Amino acid sequence: MRALVVTNMWPAPAAPARGSFVRDQVEALRRLPGVEVDVFVIGPRGYARAPFALRRRHRGVPYDVIHAHFGLSAWPALALRGAPHAVTLHGTDVRHPRTGRLTRLVLPALDLVATVSAALDEELGPVARTRRRAVLPCGVAMERFRPIPRAEARRRLGLDPAEPCLLFPADPARAAKRHDRAREVAGATRLHSLGDVDPPEVPLWVNAANAVLVPSQAEGFGLAVLEALACDVPVLATPVGIHPLALDAVPGTLCAPYDRATWRAALAPHLGEDDPRVEGRGRAALYGADRMARRVLAAWEELAGAPLYSPAEAPTGAARP
Repeated sequence: MRALVVTNMWPAPAAPARGSFVRDQVEALRRLPGVEVDVFVIGPRGYARAPFALRRRHRGVPYDVIHAHFGLSAWPALALRGAPHAVTLHGTDVRHPRTGRLTRLVLPALDLVATVSAALDEELGPVARTRRRAVLPCGVAMERFRPIPRAEARRRLGLDPAEPCLLFPADPARAAKRHDRAREVAGATRLHSLGDVDPPEVPLWVNAANAVLVPSQAEGFGLAVLEALACDVPVLATPVGIHPLALDAVPGTLCAPYDRATWRAALAPHLGEDDPRVEGRGRAALYGADRMARRVLAAWEELAGAPLYSPAEAPTGAARP
C-alpha cells in the first residue's frame, strides 16, 4: 500500500505544534508492514501554487490512495489523478462559515469522506454524491503521553513541587476552547496553558498538573482529553467531540456541561492530593495512534480495492461503512 497524504497541518519551525496529530498518524502508518506514505505539505497561503507543485513532485507515482487532511487541502489534492481520493475533516473545516462552504463543495468529488469523530460526522450532515463515509481519528501518541511522577515533571519544568496547579491544554487565544471558563473554575489556583509550549514538553505539563481542564465550546475530536487519560491525570471536560465516550465511567473524571459550581466540586478532591491520578490509560489506548492507523489502513485497502464511480454513476446518498 502506497499513499500520499496532502495537508496544510504539519509541524514547522515557526509552529512546531501545528498538525502534530497528523504527523503522529503518518508515523503510525509508516510503522505498519507493507505501508509507504509520502507527505505533501501546503504552506501558509500556498493553496494557489499547491496543485502545480504537487504534480511536479508526485505525478507518475503509483499511489493506491491520495488522502487529504483538512477540507481545503482536498482541493489541490485533486490535481493528482489515477488513485481514489479521501479526506479527513477535523472540525474548523466543517464549522467555519467560509471554510465550511468550500469544504462541502469539494466533497462530492471525493471517494471517501472521513471525520475524526461521529459527533463531527453528524455536524457535517448529508453530503451529496459521496461514495463512503467513515470515522477516522488520528489518535493519541501513547509512547509520548504516559504517566510521569508529578514531582519529576515539576522539577523538570521548574515548577513549585508543592503548589497545586491546573492545565488548560490549548492556546488561550482560541476562543472555542473557552479559557475564560477554565480561569473561572481555577479561581486562585495557578492555571497553566499550552499556548507557547514546545510539543516535547507537553507530556510534562500534563503530568505536572493536578487536573486538566477542557471546557471547550466545541471539539472536532478531543485529543487533549485522551492525552490526559494516557497519563492517568484527572480531566474535566464538556460533552463535545469524543469526550463523552472517552470519559464514560472513568472514576475521578468529569464530563458535563459547564457549570462553575459543578466543576469546582469535581475538582476539589484533586487539589487536595499531592499526586492525584485516575485509571485512564487503558481507555486512552482504545484511541491510540497505532490502533487508529490500522483503521485508516483498512479504509485505504477497501477504497483501493473497489472500482471507482464515474461522476454520472456517483450515488446520491452518503453510505457509511
